[in-house]
Amino acid sequence: MNFENKFKLLHQIFAYIKFLFRSSNQHGVHSPFVYDLLTKCLYLKNDTPAFQKIRVYWNAVHRDKKSIKVTDFGAGSKVFKSNNRKISAIAKNAGIPLKRAILLNKLGSYFQFKSGLELGTSVGISSAAIAMDNPISLTSLEGCSETANVAQMYFDEFNLKNISVQIGEFDVLLDSILEKENTNKDSRFDLVYFDGNHQKEPTLKYFKKLLPFAQNNSVFIFDDIHWSAEMEEAWEEIKADPSVRVTIDSFYWGLVFFRKEQEKEHFTIRL
Repeated sequence: MNFENKFKLLHQIFAYIKFLFRSSNQHGVHSPFVYDLLTKCLYLKNDTPAFQKIRVYWNAVHRDKKSIKVTDFGAGSKVFKSNNRKISAIAKNAGIPLKRAILLNKLGSYFQFKSGLELGTSVGISSAAIAMDNPISLTSLEGCSETANVAQMYFDEFNLKNISVQIGEFDVLLDSILEKENTNKDSRFDLVYFDGNHQKEPTLKYFKKLLPFAQNNSVFIFDDIHWSAEMEEAWEEIKADPSVRVTIDSFYWGLVFFRKEQEKEHFTIRL
């Protein structure tokens, strides 16, 4: 591990310690909207057919020993020294844990998202979690054609026809998608999941590009907001945006809500 990666790891450790001191659960929340979100969705102890399918998907990619050649466009990998990687290793180091995959599915079910955009498909764990048995039509962007092909193979296997994968550079793909969306004044994204580039400048750029396509009930989710000091700076700028009303810092995720009827509040909550 080189010096830069060691520094990032130390930063994340200290950031997590600070998070533990600041965070609470539903008992420290006085917002009815956030309290209901926690107690009726994220903290709910239940099991569904969708969760069971997500577990099967998650286990399948974690057991897949085939190797592919990966192209990194984002902040890069702290683990891999080579671009030739096993799918199981990609799932382990770049995919989300099973618990968070199920949380994504819970959010999709609770809010009944209809249209969604994901920046960063990888091998499709997050995409599958968002889309599984939910009414959403999800567009997922991926820079690396090899990982996108793996994801598409699994989407076909699990009959996830409500996911459309687009391959290419995010800036080009986003401009094309937003140009089409802009022709329909009523077109908005209910969900945007940012998981493709863990750097401050691109994160803020994508946020500002997509902001006009949020509506009152949209949810933006930013992955790895404590990845580095610059990602924390990006998160603080996002929180300060006048259009942002409520945020939840769960350490790994930053959840953003635009509900104009809500008082501007920021929560730090253990999920």
